[in-house]
Amino acid sequence: MPLPEATKQSHRLLVLTLVLLLGGGFLVTSLVSYQASLKSMRSSIINTELPLTSDNVYSEIQKDLVRPILISSMMSRDTFLRDWVMQGEKDVEPMTRYLREVQEHYGAFTSFFVSERSLTYYQTKGVLKRVDPKEPRDIWYFRVRDMKEPYEINVDVDMANQDRLTIFINYKVFDYDGNFIGATGIGLTVDAVIKLIDEYQRRYDRSVYFVDTTGRIVLTGADGGPLGAKVGESLSQVPGLEDLQAKLGRPQSGKFEYQERGRDHYLNVRYIPELDWYLFVDKHEGGLLNGLRNTLYLNLLICLLVTIVVLVLLSRLMRRYRQSIAALATTDSLTGLPNRRGFELLAGQALQEARRDRKPLTALLLDLDHFKLLNDTYGHQAGDEVLQGFAQNLRDGLRQSDIVCRWGGEEFIILLKDTGNATAHFLAEKVRSDVAARRYPFKGVNLHVTTSIGLAEMHPDDSLDSLIGRADRGLYRAKQSGRNCVCVEPSGNHDVL
Repeated sequence: MPLPEATKQSHRLLVLTLVLLLGGGFLVTSLVSYQASLKSMRSSIINTELPLTSDNVYSEIQKDLVRPILISSMMSRDTFLRDWVMQGEKDVEPMTRYLREVQEHYGAFTSFFVSERSLTYYQTKGVLKRVDPKEPRDIWYFRVRDMKEPYEINVDVDMANQDRLTIFINYKVFDYDGNFIGATGIGLTVDAVIKLIDEYQRRYDRSVYFVDTTGRIVLTGADGGPLGAKVGESLSQVPGLEDLQAKLGRPQSGKFEYQERGRDHYLNVRYIPELDWYLFVDKHEGGLLNGLRNTLYLNLLICLLVTIVVLVLLSRLMRRYRQSIAALATTDSLTGLPNRRGFELLAGQALQEARRDRKPLTALLLDLDHFKLLNDTYGHQAGDEVLQGFAQNLRDGLRQSDIVCRWGGEEFIILLKDTGNATAHFLAEKVRSDVAARRYPFKGVNLHVTTSIGLAEMHPDDSLDSLIGRADRGLYRAKQSGRNCVCVEPSGNHDVL
């Protein structure tokens, strides 16, 4: 279902505005930085270059986290995941297969789900363990359970992948009544961040590294942090930085200066709330002037690339949004079949093709017999199971070209393309007999239903409404004739076939 032209126009205007703001903001920042650098080398280091590098690194980190957050959010709202938990976590394989599919489809490093009911940690290879509030490595789960926010970003080692340092998106999962039932999400390795650090250090001749709130270096480039410091070392062990931890507080961002072997260093510190780390960008003044103009050109190129990337990502997001809205409007959420609106779109095209090619088209209107009694006896959840199973049986038993939809309640409609009365009647009888012979297991009970079917072949002067109306009259006669039968409307003798 296409979106209104006004909505499309507003989307295009939004994209254009954001691109202009982003591109213009980057361009203005770069030009102002260049002019300030010409006036004062020191002012450039402290006020422009280091903050710009910090902003770019932070922007890249945020960009890398947006998609994983969306994926984790979708996992937390996934009806399969919630239904599987609410049904007792009886079979591990469907959950393992689901997590593996998420990991492989979205290119994540790992995906997981922890159940509140059983405290079981599920991941792509099966059950990893049971979380324990006394185990330090499991504290994250109980923190997520008790926090107010819907999700958190946590950096920790991954037990399922040889304790590799991983960025986890931990998302709370609730059942349909708003009760907490677990935590799910995906994990990303920090390899991409390390590559980003190495790239910035190479391009701009500055040191980029991350420090936790205790002053311990937690992430550096491949060659280490300040003066070659390694991961795990404290700032107090780096010459010139011994007193910096006392100045930071938590969280504290700002500009700092220190000396090392007679060289002046300028330091920009930025607190990254998503990681609970500090981002350090360190620059000494030697050799700055030689690369000043090259730095400007490089910044302009980065501006262009970031703007292009944002434009592409935003365009894709808008397109997916439009596709999602169209799918929601035309699909029945329970069975996955087209709903009445979706059927009207497909059926209108099918009628045009049948008239144009002068081929037969037959409509079947199906109704599950005594479905209200089944709901009243076993509950609506049982009814939903039957509707889903019945819909899947219809899909499996028909051609891909045939149109199947949920007409409403326990009624379904089928359009058989290039199919006349005789063949359609044979297929309808096959569907009826298959349904009568099938059983739908539900909580230890094999549920049984039958179906009544009305059949009508399209006449040259038929509209969609008249074709469905005749099929409906056939269905009414099938109901009046004792149900669990097929009636053709109109026919020469009005008998039950």
